[in-house]
Amino acid sequence: MKEWSRTMKPESLLIVAFLAPVLFCHAQDQPAAGQPAAQNTVAPAAQSAAAPELAKPVAPNAATPAPAAGNSYVIGATDVITVTVFKEPTLSGSLLVRPDGMISVPLLGDVKASGKTPLQLADEIAVALKKYVQDPNVSIVLSQSNSKIIYMIGEVGKAGPIGMTPGMTLLQAIATAGGLSEFANAKKIYILRQQDGRQQKIPVHYKQALQGDAALNLTLNSGDTIVVP
Repeated sequence: MKEWSRTMKPESLLIVAFLAPVLFCHAQDQPAAGQPAAQNTVAPAAQSAAAPELAKPVAPNAATPAPAAGNSYVIGATDVITVTVFKEPTLSGSLLVRPDGMISVPLLGDVKASGKTPLQLADEIAVALKKYVQDPNVSIVLSQSNSKIIYMIGEVGKAGPIGMTPGMTLLQAIATAGGLSEFANAKKIYILRQQDGRQQKIPVHYKQALQGDAALNLTLNSGDTIVVP
């Protein structure tokens, strides 16, 4: 080796010095004889975590029964209600509340409906049906409100009975009747109301109520008669 290095020219020594590191690195990158090439060391789970996750399709919700009517309305005679027992079409249908306040429900027979809210009646029917149906889901919708009526008399657009909505006020009733006519005396409007077996005459301050005085925009009772001279 010493003899060989003496005979090497300076230019050749520089080339060998330059190429030696490159050749050494290349030899390290090559797999040893008989050994397989190195595999990707990133685990599949890590690879999937690096990629953005695709949103999974959401299965449609199962059918649900129609929502029940609000719990403030009190059912009365001549009202029409729709009783729905979830997944039991033979037990569901539209029912008229008879003058005695009863309805006829399959399997149960006559059930008292008047004087109860839709939610109360639905709960009562569900409890009674547990003898025949596993975990009955009952809802009740008010289809027609015939028991809650007020009457308009006098100088309004349309006199006569008006179907009463829950919480109906004086101004709402007059608006439903088409408003006051041009001949109406707004200062002398009054309400006739049966209470404790006696008829009361309640004066109405129409203009003040119309100007926004909520205390004078009286809430009506079923059976009230609004008189507009």
